[in-house]
Amino acid sequence: MAMQSPSSSSSISYGFAYQVFLNFRGGDTREGFIGHLYKALTDKGIHTFIDDRELQRGDEIKPSLDNAIEESRIFIPVFSINYASSSFCLDELVHIIHCYKKKGRLILPVFYGVDPTHIRHQSGSYGEHLTKHEESFQNSKKNMERLHQWKLALTQASNLSGYHSSRGYEYKFIGEIVKYISNKISREPLHVANYPVGLWSQVQQVKLLLDNGSDDGVHMVGIYGIGGLGKSTLARAIYNFIADQFEGLCFLHDVRENSAISNLKHLQEKLLLKTTGLEIKLDHVSEGIPIIKERLCRKKILLILDDVNDIKQLHALAGGLDWFGYGSRVVVTTRDKQLLTCHGIESTHEVEGLYGTEALELLSWMAFKNDPVPSIYNEILIRAVAYASGLPLVLEIVGSNLFGKSIEEWKGTLDGYDKIPNKEIQKILKVSYDGLEEEEQSVFLDIACCFKGYEWEDAKHILHSHYGHCITHHLGVLAEKSLIDQYYSHVTLHDMIEDMGKEVVRQESPKEPGERSRLWCQDDIVHVLNKNTGTSKVEMIYMNFHSMEPVIDQKGKAFKKMTNLKTLVIENGHFSKGLKYLRSSLKVLKWKGFTSESLSSCFSNKASEMISFSICIYLETHNDFVYVNKKNHYESIVFDF
Repeated sequence: MAMQSPSSSSSISYGFAYQVFLNFRGGDTREGFIGHLYKALTDKGIHTFIDDRELQRGDEIKPSLDNAIEESRIFIPVFSINYASSSFCLDELVHIIHCYKKKGRLILPVFYGVDPTHIRHQSGSYGEHLTKHEESFQNSKKNMERLHQWKLALTQASNLSGYHSSRGYEYKFIGEIVKYISNKISREPLHVANYPVGLWSQVQQVKLLLDNGSDDGVHMVGIYGIGGLGKSTLARAIYNFIADQFEGLCFLHDVRENSAISNLKHLQEKLLLKTTGLEIKLDHVSEGIPIIKERLCRKKILLILDDVNDIKQLHALAGGLDWFGYGSRVVVTTRDKQLLTCHGIESTHEVEGLYGTEALELLSWMAFKNDPVPSIYNEILIRAVAYASGLPLVLEIVGSNLFGKSIEEWKGTLDGYDKIPNKEIQKILKVSYDGLEEEEQSVFLDIACCFKGYEWEDAKHILHSHYGHCITHHLGVLAEKSLIDQYYSHVTLHDMIEDMGKEVVRQESPKEPGERSRLWCQDDIVHVLNKNTGTSKVEMIYMNFHSMEPVIDQKGKAFKKMTNLKTLVIENGHFSKGLKYLRSSLKVLKWKGFTSESLSSCFSNKASEMISFSICIYLETHNDFVYVNKKNHYESIVFDF
């Protein structure tokens, strides 16, 4: 199973071995400034790495230092007059810059008696020392590349904000540094996950979007996907990963829920308090906007807005790039990709599901903790992973529910989930559905219950017959909210989203399927048609079984009570007696494999009744019935019986 590497897991959870790593030229500063800085840090309880005190006798210096750098949270390179003369210092700096760029660590440079421009442009003593290195490297291509990396690292470090020594009491200068470090490490990290498997690669992907090739400017990044994929978990990991690099921090959890409960002005108040320390009571959202812009426009902040579902929330909390100071980053998580587009957020990341060995790893940990997994559970574990369909939330819930259970109990629980989804999972997934308009909800339920796997053109035509030209808009909304996928030739949606939609319909009448709006399950359809329990609430029926002879009640009146039936899809099977009493409410009839005799007996005995279908009918017969429709060709037809 794929395990998190120590460096990746520590970046996510903040389990660092050292809070500060000192990088310096010993001959210049060890007995003076570095000694005093080290003592001041340790006196404050700040665990600090300094090479001559932390390395164990007998250790190889390079591997030990590499490990210490990897396991440190904050780096303080002290640039002194002879710093560049030490290849040892420069190698350390290259590794430190790597951790800054790839792992989100904080670098706090100290310019001790040197001008940063000399470091940036490799002039003055820095130019002299690098020239000497170059002369000694002439015959080594490998060392020339090493020299190139040194120069890049010096340039990048000198461009970072840091501390400049000046005339005056050194203890005051050191005190400022220690106070800054103390404030940084006093911030508690957010809890990410009990077992953050599979996060590291996605953290890296989002980090690339946040960097966007530059440390200047303000960047907004959107993270989107369906409920249960781990958007909030990823956002918390990102926060822990890069938070030390910012002057102000604010993670606003559950924006959707909190804005509904306590109003957006309270979220504005929280944003101001967390980033600037300003305690203020706002009367209205419009009052908070100019205050946020004024207080934050010159401050480098990290703002994370978690679970946004309304454009008004973005307008009130992160209206534009000019609201924040250079270097600021704003991360927005949402189920609705269109919200990101509307707000002009071009850099987006769609959260990936958890599959294969990583999914097994998470499920096994939730179900067995640190105990070994008995081999007899292997098959049922694979079944549970398949049920979760890539959703970490489902893996966690299922694993927790099955913790300490026998294999028979596992099988029984999963059998139950196949019939009725877990309530906790259903509640979370249903949030996106609840946010839809009424007709959008109806389209989604049609797709979830009946049209998964259809070719898009077939599905669109049938749905168009019911909803008209609005169907294009409705499908777009469903795709933006990650409820369906329009990127493939066939209708696709996540298995758990499909189950959620079907459960919404089942809950319309848990006991009697004839009281539900849609019927697709063979047992339910057999019950309704055989027992004649259909009602006016039935709007759609999807049939796909070989023989329907035993389904219809003896008198053929199974459809008589279904006065609001709009869509009837018969994918397989036939009737010798036909379908009697189909009503004029029917807008769509898709019947594959019907006969003209069956069709002629479908409708009520009123000879004058006209029934108009804007439908696709697959004609697979001959006799006296005209072929009015062929594959991939649709038209509205009228039958007069």
